[in-house]
Amino acid sequence: MTELLWAVVALIVGLAAGVGLGMLWSQNSAHSRVQQRETEARLLLEETRSQQKELLLQAKDEALRIRTEVEAEIKEARQGLQKQEERLQRKEENLDRKIDGLERRERQLANRERQIEQLYQEAEQLKVQQMSELERISALSQEDARNIILAQAEREARDDAARRIREVEQATREEADKKARKIVGMAIQRCASDYVAEVTVTTVNLPGEELKGRIIGREGRNIRAFEQITGVDVIIDDTPEAVTLSCHDPVRREVARVALTRLLKDGRIHPSRIEEVVHKTQQEIEQIMREEGERVAYEANVQGLHPDLIKLLGRLKYRTSYGQNVLQHSLECSLLAAHIAAELNSNIHVSKTAALLHDIGKAVDYEVQGPHALIGADIARRLGRSPAIVHAIAAHHNDEEPQTVEAFIVQAVDAISGGRPGARRETLDLYIKRLESLETVATSFPGVQRAFAVQAGREVRVMVQPDSIDDYASIHLARDVAKKIEESLQYPGQIKITVIRETRAVDYAR
Repeated sequence: MTELLWAVVALIVGLAAGVGLGMLWSQNSAHSRVQQRETEARLLLEETRSQQKELLLQAKDEALRIRTEVEAEIKEARQGLQKQEERLQRKEENLDRKIDGLERRERQLANRERQIEQLYQEAEQLKVQQMSELERISALSQEDARNIILAQAEREARDDAARRIREVEQATREEADKKARKIVGMAIQRCASDYVAEVTVTTVNLPGEELKGRIIGREGRNIRAFEQITGVDVIIDDTPEAVTLSCHDPVRREVARVALTRLLKDGRIHPSRIEEVVHKTQQEIEQIMREEGERVAYEANVQGLHPDLIKLLGRLKYRTSYGQNVLQHSLECSLLAAHIAAELNSNIHVSKTAALLHDIGKAVDYEVQGPHALIGADIARRLGRSPAIVHAIAAHHNDEEPQTVEAFIVQAVDAISGGRPGARRETLDLYIKRLESLETVATSFPGVQRAFAVQAGREVRVMVQPDSIDDYASIHLARDVAKKIEESLQYPGQIKITVIRETRAVDYAR
């Protein structure tokens, strides 16, 4: 019992001693941690102070830099303001000088105005005195004198206007008239209904009337196949033993004409046979065109032409212009150009080559839009002709301004060949109708006695009454007649208006 009690007491004492030692150790450990924390805090405070010093130094440096920049900007701004102030001062001085000059000018103008007013009053007084003196001397009132002066001024104005019109016409004749004739001639040739029948239609005679049915075929298959293959319209009407072929392309019309003639002779007319004959005919026509091109080039003595130019020349065999064969016209122009160039000592080769090719554009003018002169010039340029030849082709209808002697030669021979009597034909009815229309237009003006259309309608001679139309009025009449013809009639080329005024004095010796 006693031992147990001592054991318990010893255990309690041990526990108490352990608790005390643990508390003591904890206190020592906490104290050491507090000291460590204090040390860290002092180090952090010292580091913070050093950073503050560095930031303060950086802030001072930045403030110094900003101050320096601001001072520089202020200095620059002051210099700019000073320069601007100097410019304003100079402008103000200039403005003051200008104001002074304007004031002096105003004073001078005021003095001049007073002088002019004084002179005007003096002139009015002199005018009144002069009018009074003139009325006293001439025994005419002011109104009568005014009428006489106005009449004289009107006559002088009319004379001046007539002279001016004549000068303007002479100055613009080469350019304006030629250009107008070109445009009108091209439009008439392509569009005028009076010439459509001559340039777009070919008639094929039939051995018998019953062949029209065979050409048409069952349900129209033959005629449809023929039109589709050839590109030509076949017109079958009441005309006895005849069929009309219509197309703007003369080569297609010729192929269709030859093929249809062969089909009629053969008697076998069906779509496959039509295709065979047309294809064979096309090859033959192309061969004929090449041969014709070579023949014309040989006769014109123009060598070295491109094969495509030879072929296009051959196409002109089937092209007509107002009834004149274009291939024959080109050959004729080439021969004429060679002779003229030899007489003028100009380039014979350029002249005859350009004259031979000047209408080459008409071979494709149904396929290419534009004036045939420019089309031909472009073709010649692409196929290796020289710039001189290209220019002469382009300028023969003044689509380009002629710049060389050869270009003028081509213009001249084109007019000579086309204007030759008999070269270009018209139907008799159209010819007579055109002449009568020209004479009717000319005689519709007052003072005209008679009018005659001469030179196949290329000139109209107007006879006027000399007592009612003077020399200057005849100039106006010629212009008025020409303008009315342009507005009311359609015609190829140009028409010359000649007004004839003559006074005859007749007496007899007895």
